[in-house]
Amino acid sequence: MNDGVNGVALAVFIFFFLAVTVMGFLAARWRRAESDSLDEWGLGGRSFGTWITWFLLGGDLYTAYTFVAVPAAIYAAGAAGFFAVPYTILVYPLIFTFLPRLWSVSHRHGYVTTSDFVRGRFGSKGLSLAVALTGILATMPYIALQLVGIQAVLDVMGVGGGENTNWFVKDLPLLIAFGVLAAYTYSSGLRAPALIAFVKDTLIYIVIAVAIIYIPIKLGGFDDVFTKAGEAFSQVNPVTEKPRGALVPAEASQWTYATLALGSALALFMYPHSITATLSSKSREVIRRNTTILPLYSLMLGLLALLGFMAIAAGVKVTNGQLAIPQLFENMFPAWFAGVAFAAIGIGALVPAAIMSIAAANLFTRNIYKDFIKPDATAAQETKVSKLVSLLVKVGALVFVLTMDKTVAINFQLLGGIWILQTFPALVGGLFTRWFHRWALLAGWAVGMVYGTVAAYGIASPTNPSQKHFGGSNAEIPGLGEMGYIGLTAFVLNVVVTVVLTFVLRAVKAPDGVDETKPSDYTADAGDAGVAVELPPATAGSAH
Repeated sequence: MNDGVNGVALAVFIFFFLAVTVMGFLAARWRRAESDSLDEWGLGGRSFGTWITWFLLGGDLYTAYTFVAVPAAIYAAGAAGFFAVPYTILVYPLIFTFLPRLWSVSHRHGYVTTSDFVRGRFGSKGLSLAVALTGILATMPYIALQLVGIQAVLDVMGVGGGENTNWFVKDLPLLIAFGVLAAYTYSSGLRAPALIAFVKDTLIYIVIAVAIIYIPIKLGGFDDVFTKAGEAFSQVNPVTEKPRGALVPAEASQWTYATLALGSALALFMYPHSITATLSSKSREVIRRNTTILPLYSLMLGLLALLGFMAIAAGVKVTNGQLAIPQLFENMFPAWFAGVAFAAIGIGALVPAAIMSIAAANLFTRNIYKDFIKPDATAAQETKVSKLVSLLVKVGALVFVLTMDKTVAINFQLLGGIWILQTFPALVGGLFTRWFHRWALLAGWAVGMVYGTVAAYGIASPTNPSQKHFGGSNAEIPGLGEMGYIGLTAFVLNVVVTVVLTFVLRAVKAPDGVDETKPSDYTADAGDAGVAVELPPATAGSAH
């Protein structure tokens, strides 16, 4: 790593960073809002077409996790980090079945968040509150991951100091990123990341196209890349006293690989930011089209993951794995193009962080503030509260960054996945059936959350095995004796409790909530876009 500042790369980075910041503020004038409502600030007026939605969802889902955390996991452990590629392939058939239904019922009733839908479907403010709190909690470590990505880039360029610098200087990049992100998100809402996503995706595709051709040529071809990576992984890790990793997952770790992929796929579109980007589109057909073209990003992710092997072959040595890919770019590219690559990573972190903070703020405003604090809040008051909360969410993300071990940043995403996956039965189950009882769903959620949180806390820090550490991804699955993703285990417990208690509660005829939706709400076509009307409640026990 360079001891000094890479002036050329930093200048290029600052140019792009300032350009997108200006775009973020100017976005408030793009498709100017007709009213000061949460629909306008938090969902972009529900007006985005196929291409804007594609860029927005791509910018939303393919983040610093993609550019920094996944290749860093492969750099550290080998092929096990590739679980992110099959999970993004698995997710699209899943969302094709339920996202159009969610879009239709949300536009029909004016729902802004998943908690809005859960409250309307099950007639339960308590269940809605649980979903909202989970969404806010799970979003903060994901935002933290984006800020870690920005910090990694600036560290490699020589900005922010090293590990021995005082905490303020070392974390100054995070504070700068927080300030810029907070300012234009507050000003422009969802329109800012929607506009910036065009720049972000363009830069990323350019960098990938160059990197996947140029770097292997300089390293002697892919054969040499994999040979050197294999030799490196065969070396023993002095901390674990086991081989550092493997080019192919060992038989003992295949269950871990499979559960990580499946659990992450189920969790991805439970995140509030994924739903926010979805509900901003103008028709259910836009959603269907996007589920067919978004897999192009999975191809990009697979190519990016290979950079972890290239960093090993290039002899990159870093104590913090998150620096591996930025350091690879600095070592292999001319300074000016390294700046372009760093800008792609930085902007690739800003776009999703903005959407995530907006989504979490919408949850607080609609499902905590309006439901429990000020039921008569006006549209303008809702928007004002969301703007303020979007700032506080970023502060929460900073807490995760400043207090958790950042050397394996992929754990930020895996920790959020453990939590958000527990909302799956209420959200996806509710889109297809009314059979689950609201109290059973709440109890299942509580069991999954408690188990997942306790199990994640019990995992040792990767840099200090004697210290317990939130964010670990694997734990013993009871009764199997093998390793697997904590989130999926917690989800299974959640479902079992929900099903059993539903049978019990229905047998004793426990009071059910009122379902304000009806079957036709879930299949409304584009002609109903943007229509929010009051409908007579359907029979509480009906199933659609």
